[in-house]
Amino acid sequence: MASEQQVRERCGGQCELCMGVENLTIYAVPASEGRPDAEIMVCGTCKTQLDQPALIEAGHWRGLSDSMWSAVPAVQVMAWRMLKRLSGESWAQDLLDMLYLDEDLAEWAAADSSVGVEAAALTRDCNGAVLQAGDTVTIIKDLDVKGANFTAKRGTAVRGIALTDNPEHIEGKVNGTRIVLLTCYVKKS
Repeated sequence: MASEQQVRERCGGQCELCMGVENLTIYAVPASEGRPDAEIMVCGTCKTQLDQPALIEAGHWRGLSDSMWSAVPAVQVMAWRMLKRLSGESWAQDLLDMLYLDEDLAEWAAADSSVGVEAAALTRDCNGAVLQAGDTVTIIKDLDVKGANFTAKRGTAVRGIALTDNPEHIEGKVNGTRIVLLTCYVKKS
């Protein structure tokens, strides 16, 4: 393990993931058993989003385009893990495609089983934006509603959606009727 002083000197007073300078703290990279130097310096925003994946704001992580090239293995691993979580975003998938990790680092990065689970559990609209309960979405295609004898028209706003167990479905009221909508036919408003 690197000492806190070594990590502080290495980072130069910046978050090693986003280059932020506010509320810096040491972060132990998960699934790093037995690895030396498995700690990185992160800002308060990065730490919150790493600890609570439901709060991830994709725009905050655009700095990974620089940090993924770090010489520090733990930073490379965390950059890969975050890009993997954000792989629904086209820019993140492009960066992930460019990132090369040697075999040992790739195994370390993939050792965190929560990366795939969390990414899969997120409910996303047709553009890849993360949807949360209570959001408003807009229908992007006329949809015949089975069993209700009406068509949900393109452009209809659905307010106060509810999430389901299936990340490809949401529930909302259209024409006063509560229906299930496929997320591929809605976009976040």
